[in-house]
Amino acid sequence: MWNMMESRGVSSIIFDLDNTLVDTAGAGRIAIEKVCDLLKSTRVQESHVKDICHRFLRKLLHETFDPSEGKTIDDVRIHHWHEALQETQGTDPDPALANSCYYTWKNTRLQVLTLSPEVRSLLEELQKNYKLLLLTNGDTQTQWEKIEAVRCEGLFSLVVVGGDHPEQKPARSIFTHCFESAGVQPQDCIMVGDSLGTDIQGGINARVRATVWINSDCKSLPQGSVTPDYTVPSVLKLNDVLLELS
Repeated sequence: MWNMMESRGVSSIIFDLDNTLVDTAGAGRIAIEKVCDLLKSTRVQESHVKDICHRFLRKLLHETFDPSEGKTIDDVRIHHWHEALQETQGTDPDPALANSCYYTWKNTRLQVLTLSPEVRSLLEELQKNYKLLLLTNGDTQTQWEKIEAVRCEGLFSLVVVGGDHPEQKPARSIFTHCFESAGVQPQDCIMVGDSLGTDIQGGINARVRATVWINSDCKSLPQGSVTPDYTVPSVLKLNDVLLELS
């Protein structure tokens, strides 16, 4: 049975979204610059501006979000800005300023976020020979807003957002959902993503044919981390991997 599966080759590719297909980190940096400009135009001391933004980013990094608590992700992130302003200035900030900071950051990030012509062209070509799946972790609202912003849903046979499910990557259950919904077998799939802890570990947990790590910063593998089957500096190099697997 295994030899038969091997001979079939790869028939499906599972892609991560953020920092794999789109430069979310780069869009985030531009969005923070816009907030800095906004803060400099207010009564906030210029010496506090960078600290406020750094505090917001730290809160974002360690964010926990439970929609069952009755708040939206927008509410939670406006509060991040409120706290960042409060902690830096030592006084209770104007709620309208926290609101403006958040929506400037959010809207700028979505406006800047894009699927480059080269990546779109790659996906359109791959679509002719492979079943393409998009599997992205994150809050439901946030991730669907990104997907809509970059207009990529039509390039995939299946789009799965982690926040819509009980478990996210690297849990095996969300991969099983993808396989069953798309009508594919794990051994016929490869997982492509930038995160060793979620994408690569998840692909290994799900027993996909191969894992492909997008290592855009050309970093060394951290001590004790999982080992991807393939490493490329950009998703645009994926055809080299597919050639090896064919």
